[in-house]
Amino acid sequence: MTVIDNLRERLSTARPRPVDAMPIEPVGWAEHQEGVDKLLASFRAVPADKRVRLAKKTSNLFRGRSEEQAGLDVSGLGGVIEVDPVARTADVQGMCTYEDLVDATLPHGLMPFVVPQLKTITLGGAVTGMGVESTSFRNGLPHESVLEMDVLTGTGEILTCSREENVDLFRLFPNSYGSLGYAVRLKIKLEPVPAYVELREERFHTVEEASRVLADVASSHTHRGEPVHGLDGVVFSEDEAYLVFARFTDEEGPTSDYTRDKIYYRSLQHASGIRRDRLTIRDYIWRWDTDWFWCSRAFGAQNPKVRKVWPRELRRSSFYWKLVRLDRKYELEYNFIKKPHGKPRAERVVQDIEVTPENLPEFLHWFFNASDIQPVWLCPIRLRDGVDELVGTGDIASSSSDPWPLYPLRPGQTWVNVGFWSGVDGDHVDPSAPNNGAFNRVIEAKVNELGGHKSLYSEAFYSREKFEELYGGNLPATIKAVTDPDDRFPGLYEKTVDEA
Repeated sequence: MTVIDNLRERLSTARPRPVDAMPIEPVGWAEHQEGVDKLLASFRAVPADKRVRLAKKTSNLFRGRSEEQAGLDVSGLGGVIEVDPVARTADVQGMCTYEDLVDATLPHGLMPFVVPQLKTITLGGAVTGMGVESTSFRNGLPHESVLEMDVLTGTGEILTCSREENVDLFRLFPNSYGSLGYAVRLKIKLEPVPAYVELREERFHTVEEASRVLADVASSHTHRGEPVHGLDGVVFSEDEAYLVFARFTDEEGPTSDYTRDKIYYRSLQHASGIRRDRLTIRDYIWRWDTDWFWCSRAFGAQNPKVRKVWPRELRRSSFYWKLVRLDRKYELEYNFIKKPHGKPRAERVVQDIEVTPENLPEFLHWFFNASDIQPVWLCPIRLRDGVDELVGTGDIASSSSDPWPLYPLRPGQTWVNVGFWSGVDGDHVDPSAPNNGAFNRVIEAKVNELGGHKSLYSEAFYSREKFEELYGGNLPATIKAVTDPDDRFPGLYEKTVDEA
């Protein structure tokens, strides 16, 4: 089968669930137990000297992983177990996607405290990794609304952990990326939401002013006398930045639909002042998924002529992921576009970094002058109030002054997530060594200089010493010696830097 034949076959069968909401019924506790039994049976079937990983068909990680590991059967762990609209909680299986979770909770007028931007991100993945969204300035990160978790550890046991039980595992699980085990069940808090979201999109002509307002609103939760329930932004250049202030409301009125011809991030651009828009709550939650922020332009999906014939149900991040995987496997861009014109392979630059608001302008000025990547996404993060009560709890994690020791965020401090997802020519920094992460290393150095850090879902190039300085020191190894004494899972550094 040729490359083109393979591409046609894959795309012809790539029909995901509809763009619009669909009824999601809870699977219930009996079916959940069946899924757990299937998972445990698959774990026991793996030879004791072989490492294990999840056997999952999709991933939102932008880094490689070793295939020298046996896959665990998680086919029965992809649903919502139960929604309690009175207590405002949900019990959710670890492999449940946020798309299914949202469609199970919205009929009750509820949603998770933080919903990452892409529909196929799983709840377990967001908690063991990193997930941020426009509610993160008031609701923190996905793991902060977790009440308890059942985690499959390297011993083959499933441990329930919470703020009162197995506290070390509870505190060290976030940002562990599967190095300490996998979440089988999570009980999370839900917050009430109305039917609509009013957006106020304000243009700023300097990144300094945008950074100042972003910091002010992140701590006050208000702007120009109006409440702010969601906050993020897009920066196109040093003199074109937009902040989007979202207000949740039950007020009825006309709404926009960015799953069709109009493209959300382009709609933000205007000459000056404030532009207003309205979305349904579900369309607001998934406003970035339709065009994978702006990355669908790489596939031609933003060309008006192409968009007219591009099936609406395939305008979603999960389908674009299929195209990315095909490109990785067959190097389509290089073989069909770059190589014929004598151009080098591109270096992938897909990262989310965090710096404080006072250092944000310097980073943005530097970034726009160091590359031609644009736009970038801004999303402020603050840990939830009361989370500092975790400090000093647990036996292993008690020495850390960070509530969640594997990710360096402290109560009362605003950080700004800067997301950029593109690439640069392979000789962008070092012509003698293309494709070795040259520009990514320069970015890491600049972020370190500014006292920042980055998410670990993509390539990382830290030395082990620097990595331990940023991500928990010896705590990952200490807890791993308890939960995974036979080293069935790769360590955190192996997983995120060595790509084990």
